[in-house]
Amino acid sequence: MSKDEIAPNRPALLSLVLALSLTIWCGLVPFAVAAPEPTSPVPPQPVPATEVRQLPDGEITYPTPETFSEAVEALLRKEEGVPLPVRQRKDALLAYYVTEAAAPIWWRNPAMRDDLINAMRHAEDEGLGVSDYPIEPLQQLPQRDRFTFAVAADLTHAASIELYYSAFFLKFASDIKVGRFLPTKVDSKLYWQGKSIDRVAALRRIAELGSMQKFIEVWQPQVPGYAGLKRALKHYREIEKAGGWPFVQHGEVLKPGMTAPQVTVLRARLGAVDPAVTAAPPGAETLYDDALLAAVKRFQATHGLDPDGIVGKQTLFQLNVPVEQRIRQIKLSMERWRWMPENLGDHYVMVNIAGYELVHIRNGQKQDRMRVVVGKPYHQTPVFSERMTYVEINPYWNVPHSIAVNEELPKLQSQPAAVAGKGFEVMVGDTPTSVMSIDWKKYSASNFPFRLRQKPGNGNALGRVKFMFPNQFNVYMHDTPARGLFSSADRARSHGCIRLARPLDMAEQVLAQAPGWSRQKIDEVVAKQDRTVVSLKQPLDVHITYSTAWRDEDGAVHFRPDIYQRDAKLHLALFGKPSPY
Repeated sequence: MSKDEIAPNRPALLSLVLALSLTIWCGLVPFAVAAPEPTSPVPPQPVPATEVRQLPDGEITYPTPETFSEAVEALLRKEEGVPLPVRQRKDALLAYYVTEAAAPIWWRNPAMRDDLINAMRHAEDEGLGVSDYPIEPLQQLPQRDRFTFAVAADLTHAASIELYYSAFFLKFASDIKVGRFLPTKVDSKLYWQGKSIDRVAALRRIAELGSMQKFIEVWQPQVPGYAGLKRALKHYREIEKAGGWPFVQHGEVLKPGMTAPQVTVLRARLGAVDPAVTAAPPGAETLYDDALLAAVKRFQATHGLDPDGIVGKQTLFQLNVPVEQRIRQIKLSMERWRWMPENLGDHYVMVNIAGYELVHIRNGQKQDRMRVVVGKPYHQTPVFSERMTYVEINPYWNVPHSIAVNEELPKLQSQPAAVAGKGFEVMVGDTPTSVMSIDWKKYSASNFPFRLRQKPGNGNALGRVKFMFPNQFNVYMHDTPARGLFSSADRARSHGCIRLARPLDMAEQVLAQAPGWSRQKIDEVVAKQDRTVVSLKQPLDVHITYSTAWRDEDGAVHFRPDIYQRDAKLHLALFGKPSPY
């Protein structure tokens, strides 16, 4: 072999060290090593049709690519040596660079490469992790003065640079749009369907916009909840950079009108996040005055506490949660928004389990907001989306088997008359039978053959109305006779279904689309206590979510306890060991 024949391969040997960093990061041998930065916008000139190269198993002669598209295709068609990040996105890269014969985005544009690297360096701004991206190895790929683009071998190296950058751009784009993990991989109680991005569309969009900032603005989830959290993240990161907020020392319970040294720190702590908090009048720095009382109540309301203005143990605990933990909650909630359907529907109901709250949206406008009761920690309400198709007024309660044998059977064995007095009956096949006609002592959880149901009426466990969005979990929204639960801050009290604070208001809103269904008619039907089913001609979307942080329409940022320990699981997946808070 002549010196001239092997000369084109020398740059690859010289730059092998640079590729090792990407080899370590990817865990695989890369298909190309370093490539130079072009010194001229003039495309490479055609070269001879063949070129001899030295490979580990000897000399092999194969066609040399004459165009950038050919170089990309040759690399992507290789059976071995293609690193995982590129191989995972092979189809999209072939479609964009070969089928569409698209122009390079990165290798001839150092500014674009720097733009992508800069976006990855600031991944925290998007609620992502900087360590997820091989920033340093990517920066080292395009080495200056290694060789020029005068020979065909350089096209191969240029194509490998392009594919590396595109592969990690697509990872970044996917992380922003649909999240880093499939929901079910994090928690089996999350039933969102896995989402994926249109990778070719992402490449087209960045090529069209020429700016990562512009790309992120149009590519990130286009839903109000996500945008609000991103603004909150920026604010809380600024607080973190400024040193966080002061720790309020424990002492006697603070009540309005009291004078205490910790009042000064309390005012500073609240002022870190509440712009309405102002300095105390001269000489009144330690007085718990009316202005501070209003600020404490606002804080309590945004942290799921009873807004009584009394600074006791629970309020102090929430005040002293570090800003770093609040930032993590915001990031986790941003990840959950990425999992959700981006098109929530023109008319939808959204329940936030952790917030014990429902919002009703029509055409982008809030119709209502109300308190809800959700499943106990050992009867967790699942996370999913479905469509409400009908409303049932004066419903029967078909008692789930587990509740029938574990909760109702002992009552039937000891006081069957009391159970009958609450409207329960036994279904033998399809025939309703009095509970008094059964010798319940003959039955146990292992041989219970019946179905129990409760007739419509004032004592019915489902109340006067239920809202049906058929799903595999048999979860629905309904009224309840246990009205006192809605005044409690802790409302994880059900067997998994969602109880509404104002169910007849919801019925009026939902049935507004049904001809002839006014509030007066609803009240009349309820009074008759006859089961009535109203089908919805236009079903509305129902989204059951779990978010411990959100920003409301007034700009207030809310935080809630992780009642189901779902934040802990997601935190472990995203960031490692969970926080003790």
